[in-house]
Parts: sequence; C-alpha cells; structure tokens
Amino acid sequence: MSNFSIPSAHTFLSRFRMPRTLLALVLIFLFASGIANSHAASASVQVFGATGAALPDVAVYAEPLSGPALPKSQKTVDIEQKGRKFLPPMTVIQVGTNISFPNNDTVRHHVYSLSPAKVFDLKLYAGEPENPVNFDKPGTVVIGCNIHDQMVAYIHVVPTPYFARTDTSGKARLDGLAPGKYRLKTWHANLPPAAPIPEQQITLTASDAVTNFTVNMNAR
Repeated sequence: MSNFSIPSAHTFLSRFRMPRTLLALVLIFLFASGIANSHAASASVQVFGATGAALPDVAVYAEPLSGPALPKSQKTVDIEQKGRKFLPPMTVIQVGTNISFPNNDTVRHHVYSLSPAKVFDLKLYAGEPENPVNFDKPGTVVIGCNIHDQMVAYIHVVPTPYFARTDTSGKARLDGLAPGKYRLKTWHANLPPAAPIPEQQITLTASDAVTNFTVNMNAR
C-alpha cells in the first residue's frame, strides 16, 4: 500500500495558482467575516397588545445609542395592490428605501399619501408605475387610493437597519446586532393618535446569543 501524505499549505495553494493579490483579498474577507459573525447578537421580541393577546404586524426596531452613523438603505421593496387591497397592509423599512407600488388588480388605482414623512401622488394607473417612491425621512406614512377609500396601508420608516415585523404570534427577531446599548422601539397602526412610540433601553453583551424581550403595547 502506498503512503498517503497531506500536502503542505504552500503545495496546496500553489496547485490552485491563485494570484497572491486575490488570495490576500479572500483571506481578508474570510477573516473579517469571521470577526463580524463572532460578535453578532440577536434580539427576540414578543409583543402583546392591550388585551394581553399576541400582537401581529408590529414594527420592531433597535436604534444604536453609540457608534458611527448608519448608512441609508439602497433597497427597493414592493407594496402590491390586489383585490382592492394593499399587500402587505403594514410595511417597515429603513430610511432611503425605495418602494414600488405594482397594480396587479383588475381596476386602476390612484395611490397617494399626505403624511408629513412622505407626500406623493401616483395618478391613476395599471401595472407597474414608472418610478418607485423614495422614503428619505423617518416616520409613519399612511397611504390610500383616491378611487377606493377602503384601501389603506401603513409604512413605518425607521433610521436603522435593525428592524422586523411581528408575525401572527406577535414575535419578531432582530439579527446581526453588535454588542452594545440600543433603544428598542415598537409601533403599531392602532396606537392611540397622541401616544408616544413605546421604547426601552436594552443592552446586548454576549456574542452569538439571542436575548429575549417582552413588550406590552396599548394597541389592539
């Protein structure tokens, strides 16, 4: 039986003939990714409403209390019109996100908002609108259809990339957070008009850990 030996790292790498510059970039990327992943933490949030029941469609987000300014989003998401409804009825996005409003209905719609956080007006159309709408300020945007008054949806624009929407069990999870202090906020469309957005300060310390939080909101 012939002897089998594991090749040295130098021999192994030389067989691939990878340019040294590219190899260095790959190693730097892997090293940086390992550092980022080793320090990432998650927050699991359970939200209950005024009746004590789990509350779905809540915007949950964490704002860092220190550190460099967060870059704005460059993403584009869709809010569909179908069955004379906006789908989904509540969307949470980061400042800088573009939203397209495709009309997949059998009738034309006129989508608009008069909210201070974003005023826009998409005249009567079918199919895809010509351009998406950029949401460049934080706040709550209520959208409607100027033809079908029953069509209403909410967009909550947040200044952080750490956000989620609660599911039918009232749960949401924020991933990729660095250890540190954050302001955890929650928003729901049924909050009383003059009510402040509920918030609490949280501290994440353990790497690769999931920290659980419970929020009670005065919303139904």
